[in-house]
Amino acid sequence: MNRPEPNLVYDPVQFAPKAFAQEKRQQSASFDAAYSALDDEFSTLAGLLQARKDEGLPQADVAKAMGVSQPVLARIESLLGHPKHSPSLTTLRAYPAACGKNCLFK
Repeated sequence: MNRPEPNLVYDPVQFAPKAFAQEKRQQSASFDAAYSALDDEFSTLAGLLQARKDEGLPQADVAKAMGVSQPVLARIESLLGHPKHSPSLTTLRAYPAACGKNCLFK
């Protein structure tokens, strides 16, 4: 028995995290303070990801150059700023070096 295809419409919910954060920062002093406290971590993560992107490197290649596994590198990228995960300064220096970049931290 052939059933007709349901009429599905793809209509994703639009989400702009930067705009959302900016709006929340203007509405709430406590949100602004908490967000500002993470500014250095957001900047660090953005710098690391940009270094990898600039070189067109997959996580596996950067992980190998750092001497860690790809899942470890994925955890560094996804949890930077998370209170339970705090990579060492040595690790944070090794990441851009593995991407062929100078250290992001002076």
